Amino acid sequence: MPDTETRASQLAQVREAMEGGALRPVRRMMHSLAPGEIARLLESLPPNERLYAWELVDPEDEGEVLIDLSDEVRLGIINRMETDELIAAADGMQVDDLADLMADLPEAVTRRVLQAMEELDRSRLESVLAYHEDSAGGLMNTDTITVRPDVTVDVVLRYLRMLSELPEGTDVLFVVNRYGKYLGTVSLTALLTQQDDSTVGEIMDTSRNGIDADTSATEVAKAFETQDLVSAAVVNDDGTLLGRITVDDVVDVIRDEAEHSIMSMAGLDEEDDMFAPVIASARKRAIWLGVNLATAFIAARVVGLFEATIEQVVALAVLMPVVASMGGIAGSQTLTLMIRGIALGQIERSNARWLLFKELSVGALNGIIWAAVVAAVVVLWFDSWQIGAVIAAALVINLAVAAVTGVGLPLAMKRLGIDPALAGSVVLTTVTDVIGFTAFLGLGALFLT
Repeated sequence: MPDTETRASQLAQVREAMEGGALRPVRRMMHSLAPGEIARLLESLPPNERLYAWELVDPEDEGEVLIDLSDEVRLGIINRMETDELIAAADGMQVDDLADLMADLPEAVTRRVLQAMEELDRSRLESVLAYHEDSAGGLMNTDTITVRPDVTVDVVLRYLRMLSELPEGTDVLFVVNRYGKYLGTVSLTALLTQQDDSTVGEIMDTSRNGIDADTSATEVAKAFETQDLVSAAVVNDDGTLLGRITVDDVVDVIRDEAEHSIMSMAGLDEEDDMFAPVIASARKRAIWLGVNLATAFIAARVVGLFEATIEQVVALAVLMPVVASMGGIAGSQTLTLMIRGIALGQIERSNARWLLFKELSVGALNGIIWAAVVAAVVVLWFDSWQIGAVIAAALVINLAVAAVTGVGLPLAMKRLGIDPALAGSVVLTTVTDVIGFTAFLGLGALFLT
């Protein structure tokens, strides 16, 4: 996979060639890239240039490129493709990839794709489509190689030679009984290094449990990470082998979750097209701008309650942003750590109280340190130790509240079924602004007027 500088260079070359009408070099470049690299390149082009570049993609790669595109970009290209072109792109795709693509295909195309498939492949596809796309069942591929525990290594090796080709990403064969129940795995390494007369049952690994088909994609990714898996069996409630998940599917899950965490902090969707039309982009972003505006008015209302105090002590108006911003940054640090911990499964009810005490201690300590610094600056600036004392106290209070909010808010949102990465920062900012203004202006009204 090319690094950022290489991709930027490729993008510049593509755009320069397209602007000059030299499409042959662009076609050569497209044919030299892997499908995932082509997808990233297409996502980096504005809509019109993207469609021109899509026409230069090798038809044999179109299906894999479509799968690697973000949802919005993929849908935009699919809407411009002819029915026969879509059917050709779907032909030969792996079952798990085809299941992901089917959701975006027009109904008429879906019917024709299903009609063109052999009965066995159609049955396999339907078994994948029966599960949610973000579950183990939705991620799995049904192209598994199974063996029985009573056969010998020699028989298995002769069987593999007859196949002539193994499914992509095969590192183990799955061992099942006569009823298709999953028993364990036997690695290709073991088959090549053990005696020919050894049975599969003697050399198989029974420690690798199958993953339940309803397991979430996030939990699947954690299992692959903690157990260093390359592939894993997917089973139903009865233990029957349904398919397998390979590490390339898990890498996609990890990438999607990382993008989700980053984009959600700004109230955006990781599947959004960076080069989407202005009106569409503005409409999506307007919702959270409206929410933020409403919370800003709440903070403004708090400030309005102390209008008389601000008129008497103008320095308070100058220093208000300091208290609010310090609380906002401190709270965001804690919130980010909590969201990461929740995503990694490191935070539970059993350790939440310890984390709360730890973050509160950190907030209080930082509050005291920076309160002393700010107070000293304020005394030198305004020649008033009273204002310095007021802002120091307000900073300690706001940083402590920010720590408590940063810990408690994502836990509460998780319990309510709300994504803390999506809404946490908006609520946190409101809390730190309101508390910061109230503490600072309230103490100012109490001691300075």
